[in-house]
Amino acid sequence: MHIEFRHLRTVKAIHEAGGLARAADQLNITQSALSHQIKGLEEQAGVELFVRRAKPMKLSAAGLRLLRLADQVLPQVEALQEEFAGLRAGKSGRLHIAIECHACFEWLFPVLEAFRRSWPDVDVDIRPGLAFDALPALVREEVDVVISSDPETLPGVTFTPLFDYSPVFVAAAAHPLAAKLWIEAQDFRGETLITYPVDRARLDVFSQLLGPAKVEPAAIRQVELTAVILLLVASNRGVSVLPDWVVREVKYSSDYVTRPLTKDGLKRSLYAATRSSDLAKPFMTDLVRLAGQEARRLQA
Repeated sequence: MHIEFRHLRTVKAIHEAGGLARAADQLNITQSALSHQIKGLEEQAGVELFVRRAKPMKLSAAGLRLLRLADQVLPQVEALQEEFAGLRAGKSGRLHIAIECHACFEWLFPVLEAFRRSWPDVDVDIRPGLAFDALPALVREEVDVVISSDPETLPGVTFTPLFDYSPVFVAAAAHPLAAKLWIEAQDFRGETLITYPVDRARLDVFSQLLGPAKVEPAAIRQVELTAVILLLVASNRGVSVLPDWVVREVKYSSDYVTRPLTKDGLKRSLYAATRSSDLAKPFMTDLVRLAGQEARRLQA
């Protein structure tokens, strides 16, 4: 037996209308065409689906079983059609984000809260991009956005600048290095460097300063939370390097100071990496807009 969606819609319409004429009007077909469709369906089933002697027209026991199938299947089909329509219109979709910047969790959450209110039908998820190769996952369509400060040339991938920032040295106000106007690589010799628990290649202090200068701190202490890093620094348990916007945003005490790295300071940029084909999606455009808006607030 070959059952089509139109057969299920026909059974449901006749049941609700109680007759062929009104059902045909609902389905926007002629009564003759509707009768022919019913006859063909009953021939396939080998049983009568309607009690034609009843007024209004009623379903037989077999017809009621087909109605139950229609009640189960048709709402799912309609929901899928609405979902596809939303995808075509750019109102719904998937936004799975990988973050290669550990400190960016604190910056990203206000962005996503504003995004959620504007795009409630977009499925949003966050994956720590530090735990896997985020950019290859973007190419494989396993994630949709990668927040990164290390742009690469990848076919089909666009890096959209979000904002610029400066990695800054953070130390206790009583630390001897606090007296300097700026900090150089050799100043880290003999110091305990407090960092996020990520590979050193992903940390600005190593990739931009200590690595090129071939300088190694006396010890490295890894801490998950920015607030705890600042607490330890203020207690003179070590020094750290954090993005300038992070320190401004979470100023917990006056017991630590910030200094630029090198005389001219270091400059870095944060990017949203996306598949180039996705940039035309309205919700992706809005995400980048909201990210820039939040960045300007942080830098004010």
